[in-house]
Amino acid sequence: MSETVYLNGSLVPYDQALIPFEDRGMLFADGIYEVVRAYGGRLFELDAHMERLVASAAEIRLPPPPVQEIRRAVAEVLRLRGLPDASVYIQFTRGFTGPRSHALPQNPTPTLFVAARPVPRPDPTHFRDGATAITVSDRRWHMCHVKSVGLLLNTLAKQEALDAGTQEAVFVRDGVVTEGSATNVFAVFGGAVYTHPEGPHILSGITRQVLVELCRSQGIPLRQEPFLVQRLYAADEVFVSGTNSEVLPIRLVDGHAVGAGGVGPVTRRLQEVFARRVCS
Repeated sequence: MSETVYLNGSLVPYDQALIPFEDRGMLFADGIYEVVRAYGGRLFELDAHMERLVASAAEIRLPPPPVQEIRRAVAEVLRLRGLPDASVYIQFTRGFTGPRSHALPQNPTPTLFVAARPVPRPDPTHFRDGATAITVSDRRWHMCHVKSVGLLLNTLAKQEALDAGTQEAVFVRDGVVTEGSATNVFAVFGGAVYTHPEGPHILSGITRQVLVELCRSQGIPLRQEPFLVQRLYAADEVFVSGTNSEVLPIRLVDGHAVGAGGVGPVTRRLQEVFARRVCS
């Protein structure tokens, strides 16, 4: 049986969820998206995801996303899929507006798509013992804070990491660590956690925001400021975060061992408190 998805007001089998080829999301990557986790049937930080979706839409002059419709669609798709633990994908594009034209249409009819899938879990040994990463040049645009469907350079970076036998690519812009191909990057120096500040060169991840809160509540010093890639190599601990990655330790960067080469105490503590948070 085909899975059920939501498309423009209707619940339909996946193989019947069709859009015109000239949908602007297809032609121009003129759209935005969110990925929301469900734990035991409970959606994690859905409000924050909806706020970011609305903010992304405003940045690229998309009509405001229909938040209440999206909430209903997410709940219904999850119910029909019968997945208590799931990764929910939401995509909102400017839609089909006629023959291809660069100019923004005056009265667009956006396309809204929602699907729920089993969670793509990384190898559990990576959570226990640490994953590996390489650094790549950050050639992306200057609006990374918009969660755009235009992810070509992210996917190329991810593939470069996989080709190198590693799990993640860390972007470096003018010598400064920005974020991962699909994650935010954190480094620990002397017990303090550092991560790139919010702004146009990173996407402010929802998991990142939760970890910032958890550092504060746990009394872990946090610095949201840029740091150079050379300093990353000398970090006591490195970890990345994301909706599906959660809190993923990194034990090697470009072949350099991070700290003692395992999972450090700050990372382990944040893994534990994050696990409790998603279950609360």
